[in-house]
Amino acid sequence: MDADPDASAAGNAGLGPVSVVVVNWNGAAYLEACLSAVRALSGQVGEVILVDNASTDDSLALVRERFPEVRVLALPVNAGPCPARNAGMRAARQRYVLALDNDAVVRPDVLEKLARAAAADASIAIAQPRSVFAAEPSRVHYDGGAFHYAGLIALRNFYAPLERARGAGTLDVDCAVAVALLVDRDRLLGLGGYDESMFILFEDLDLSYRLRACGARIVSVEDALVDHQGGTPGLSFREGPSYPGSRVFQHSRNRWTFLAKCYRRRTLLVALPGIALYEAAWLAFAVLQGHAGDWWRGKRAFLRDGARRRADRARFQAARVVPDRELLVGGPLTITPALKASGARALCDALLSAALRAWWALARHLAA
Repeated sequence: MDADPDASAAGNAGLGPVSVVVVNWNGAAYLEACLSAVRALSGQVGEVILVDNASTDDSLALVRERFPEVRVLALPVNAGPCPARNAGMRAARQRYVLALDNDAVVRPDVLEKLARAAAADASIAIAQPRSVFAAEPSRVHYDGGAFHYAGLIALRNFYAPLERARGAGTLDVDCAVAVALLVDRDRLLGLGGYDESMFILFEDLDLSYRLRACGARIVSVEDALVDHQGGTPGLSFREGPSYPGSRVFQHSRNRWTFLAKCYRRRTLLVALPGIALYEAAWLAFAVLQGHAGDWWRGKRAFLRDGARRRADRARFQAARVVPDRELLVGGPLTITPALKASGARALCDALLSAALRAWWALARHLAA
């Protein structure tokens, strides 16, 4: 790792040194592996910044003792990863930022591979690696995706065995997933960065949609791998019988925030049957999980935030150049395997996915 910020701009395929920004909240259990992997990166790293969301564990003590080269930006409250990611990009000295969640462990060649991809075309705003489970590195976790018109990410290779995952080389994708991303900081902040009203969920969908609709490219570098550790307790979900109520709330609010801000009005009207069908299925799931109250709180929070959302919508719609119909797809509907383990639930998911796909096949040409 070259930590000299004045290193030749010829490095990293011409991008020059990058800033590494790690967002953390109570991640002491993850930071040793995350920051050790950053130290081991090949390629030019100009600085490493840890943006800490008011952690109450031993995160900051660990960093100061084990990683004194890391610059700590301590935020006064935990407002979620979105404000922290934006703060890290604003604080970075370099235009290109390798943005990491604290549970991401990058392989040594990740920076060089992502930099080569990003340097290939000035319109590329994000280059992402393929994420695999740290506990099961032979299985893909996230690999980007497409924009499902119901306001979701149609994920690529979700939970697929790595040896059978589709795609090779550097591929265009529509949606990046914020585990580890090499980003053009100026381009992202020029569009407002991450939506800071979204605590978790849909924030990477929202940012990716705005970037793509404004003409930027997002690429996935399939042979650049990052090991994804366990996530944030109480917020992340991978398996188990109970889905967190906090995620039901965020899903209920943030999906509607994304739809209301990013789709043109005619697109919303055309997509409404599919959006409503999915919402009914999501409400039924929330009720079965005992989280109907969290679903309703999410809708009330959405309605309270109307003024800010209308202002955000006006700015985005004035800047966009790509119509919705060129971005949105009808499937697949990707669901965490643990949530469709039973035969009855899997059948319901299949029927819902088929109905959503059928409607968009009929209606897509009418979208704006």
